[in-house]
Amino acid sequence: MAGNSQRRNRRTSNKKGATVGSGGQRRRGLEGKGPTPPASMRKGHKKNRVAAAQARRTESRRPAPRRGGPKGTNELVVGRNSVVEALREGVPANTLYVQQFLDNDERVREALQLATEKGLNLMEAPRPELDRMTNGLNHQGLVLSVPPYDYAHPEDLTAIAADNAEDPLIVALDGITDPRNLGAVVRSVSAFGGHGVVVPERRAAGMTASAWKTSAGTAARTPVARATNMTRMLEAYQKEGLVVVGLAADGDVELHELEALEGPVVIVVGSEGKGLSRLVGETCDFRVRIPMPGGAESLNAGVAAGVVLYEAARRRA
Repeated sequence: MAGNSQRRNRRTSNKKGATVGSGGQRRRGLEGKGPTPPASMRKGHKKNRVAAAQARRTESRRPAPRRGGPKGTNELVVGRNSVVEALREGVPANTLYVQQFLDNDERVREALQLATEKGLNLMEAPRPELDRMTNGLNHQGLVLSVPPYDYAHPEDLTAIAADNAEDPLIVALDGITDPRNLGAVVRSVSAFGGHGVVVPERRAAGMTASAWKTSAGTAARTPVARATNMTRMLEAYQKEGLVVVGLAADGDVELHELEALEGPVVIVVGSEGKGLSRLVGETCDFRVRIPMPGGAESLNAGVAAGVVLYEAARRRA
């Protein structure tokens, strides 16, 4: 019969009494929670979704960093001769890995001495570890780690010229894939008072350890910029008042006739085989040829750039 159960502690009423030991939850529940946030800050509200979408669009339109960009992986220089040459030429390395129990010849001693003088990290590693790092290349017990090059922005080169109160003298490389050619051009730009080199971001040589060595250390003071789109970059330079001069074997103007070298100019050098690409060639204000009485069909990209830079320096002097 209802109400006559013999079970202990059986509830016989639906009314709830006070909860013992509530820890002040009821008191805190009566406290205010502050002002209501605006709708754009309330998660799930329509205005909050609109504000988030606007923020994403603003972020996507934000310009990329002026220097550097996404960092790649470190480059490894392997082999005793290569490592010693890189250290002699001042390639900006950060770590020298040396094989454990390595026989100590003159090249190893010189590498250790140069690395110590430059303040590089010295790491001793077992041969299997160096084999893994170099994918089985013949490292001869020495591996030099070179961090990714910090590229400039193409606009930085004209800014350098403006800071020096000079007309910009820039070299752009179109389709140059040999880093030694890039290093040779950097060396010529430095020698003849240029303000920098521009290379495409894709399908082109970059500032590797090989390019740095060929530059004979001038890469430390001559900036190299990367352009996402070479044609658009040249058009942007034209809007700034620079004359774009493309080197071509079938050019309409001979080098000694080109007065544009006396002012703000971009010298575009194509690959030795294919020359200038179609769009880049169409963008140039002048297509210039270098007279070659000896009958050679073409010049190496680094040599051609050096000839034109010399002519520009002579005219400007």
